[in-house]
Amino acid sequence: MPGFKKSQPDLNIDIESVLIALAQYHVNEFEGSGKINQVLVEEFTKDVTVTDNHQILAQLSINTYWTTNYDKLIETNLEAKNKRVDTKILPESLSHKMPNTDVIVYKMHGDSSLSHEAVLTKDDYEGYYLKRKLFSTALQGDLVSKTFLFIGFSFDDPNLSYVLSRIRILLGENSRNHNCFMKKVDKIDYNTDDEFRYAVIKQELRIKDLKRYRINVLLVDSYRQITEILIRITNIVKRRNVFISGSATDFGKWGETTSFKFSTDLSKEVIKNKNNIVSGFGLRIGSCIIAGALEELYKSKERKVEDRLKSRPFPQNTSGEMHLNELWTKYRKVMLFNVSISIFIFGNKKDDNGNIVSANGMLEEFEISIASGAIPVPVGATGFIAQHIWETVMADFDKFVVKHRDGSCVLEGEID
Repeated sequence: MPGFKKSQPDLNIDIESVLIALAQYHVNEFEGSGKINQVLVEEFTKDVTVTDNHQILAQLSINTYWTTNYDKLIETNLEAKNKRVDTKILPESLSHKMPNTDVIVYKMHGDSSLSHEAVLTKDDYEGYYLKRKLFSTALQGDLVSKTFLFIGFSFDDPNLSYVLSRIRILLGENSRNHNCFMKKVDKIDYNTDDEFRYAVIKQELRIKDLKRYRINVLLVDSYRQITEILIRITNIVKRRNVFISGSATDFGKWGETTSFKFSTDLSKEVIKNKNNIVSGFGLRIGSCIIAGALEELYKSKERKVEDRLKSRPFPQNTSGEMHLNELWTKYRKVMLFNVSISIFIFGNKKDDNGNIVSANGMLEEFEISIASGAIPVPVGATGFIAQHIWETVMADFDKFVVKHRDGSCVLEGEID
């Protein structure tokens, strides 16, 4: 570590593992933590990079994050997904909430932007409950009321251990269950068989000890397996969201009455199947989709209608800097980002001369769906663009359906 090779005679950072104690020794020796705070925060955040896990988690509807890291990777990835983030760094920031917030990020040990306030030394940890007591209180409340998934956490943090202990003592078997990933001890990481066996025993004991706090450990053979599991979770969550794309002024052989009934019944069945509908309120078809969904939701006495039906009409005029077509493309990407199935019906409109032409917007929605990893379900019998999409899908079924069904494209759909 530049500028910090030794904190005390004969102690070298390259061979020490308890860095909290090492940092404290340095403070003790040189009377003050100003420089070391800055150096350590810079080192901890110098080479951090965005991982697949950051991107996957940012897609999910997680409204609370707790982190001991000083970097800004969590916030940056959430904001890249158009989420409004309220970051809590200091205790005083807990007293107010940013309006229209999508996610709250609690930074237990501070942030790289405020290195002098970071929790780094034994002094900082020992005084945590007094100086940052509100964080402990907030964490305790969330651990009681929410289910946590611990990723990349060693459970050596004394502040978390204190909070978990209090919850265990107060609630006992009534404590909430939590989960964590832990990499299985690997023989190649040890020099001798005895060292490996010792590490296995120690890990087994640690897993049993975590059960006292109702934390279930999922052992993985490699860190890549964590990413694969998160992808599966994302697919399960996305599976409930169905996008319906449809617009028409010409209903072909079906006629208007049959087309309207089909569109209405389609949305009813999607809702009945416990799926959510996302729709762009396409020309003439969109109102039928919404009406069918609402009828079914009201019939079932659904309370959170806005969670089950997301209707997003397209803007038709603009005086802003962004061209309308560019605005529509971004709009479509946002709509389709978190859906697993995209249904396409009809797909035509009138041009300025009154001629029936293809609805190119539906074709763009098909392309965005594929890029986002959604399974396309074109109803070719409705004709027009839907028929064209059906022919495209059937010509290479593995590419458009099998690959996406397996979730191999989950990271491809990015929002610009």
